Amino acid sequence: MIHTKFKRVEITMNHYEIENANGKPDWNRIHTLEVSNILWLPDAGIRMTQQICYDEQKLYIHQIAVESQIRAEHTDVLAQVCEDSCMEFFFCPDASDDRYFNFEWNLNGALYLGWRTGRECAVRLQLKDHKELFAFRSAKTPEGWEIFYEIPVSFVQLFVPGFSLQPGKEIRANCYKCGDLTPKPHYLSWNPSTSANPDFHRPQDFGSMTLQ
Repeated sequence: MIHTKFKRVEITMNHYEIENANGKPDWNRIHTLEVSNILWLPDAGIRMTQQICYDEQKLYIHQIAVESQIRAEHTDVLAQVCEDSCMEFFFCPDASDDRYFNFEWNLNGALYLGWRTGRECAVRLQLKDHKELFAFRSAKTPEGWEIFYEIPVSFVQLFVPGFSLQPGKEIRANCYKCGDLTPKPHYLSWNPSTSANPDFHRPQDFGSMTLQ
């Protein structure tokens, strides 16, 4: 008889409380999560933080990268922005369902967006006027770059008709930073990854977020 030992990988699920914006977000008071898990490659010295808040109509996202050498070559929708300096937010609108959106942006506002259950099972979304739809803004900062965008409830409801943003609502999500062809290639995540190889498309590795 052959006995095979399996290594069980366990991770701690991070939790983030999404604050109510009560109108226009005041980013000075919204608490920050650290995208600090360095994955698969040596530490390139690049860092990322993210803030999230909401009202009944939208999720509001603010992502900040500390990155001195920014690559921003792609400009088209569904371009491989992961090759550029890229910040990403993946989330399951229903915490009990593995279907998720992947929002992947570069400094130019090039967006790679999908509705999927994993890397191979996906509907890629090519939207007209995506910068206007998501109210995308970007800027360079003294230490790198930042982006702001909004995800309307009405957009999510096209895929999850019963979706709403109310106190007590729970979603599952992960936040990422990458740059495959940047001067310093890197992979970072908020919630840890259990994958041995580079792969962000793992809803089993998402953390939890609760609307306050």
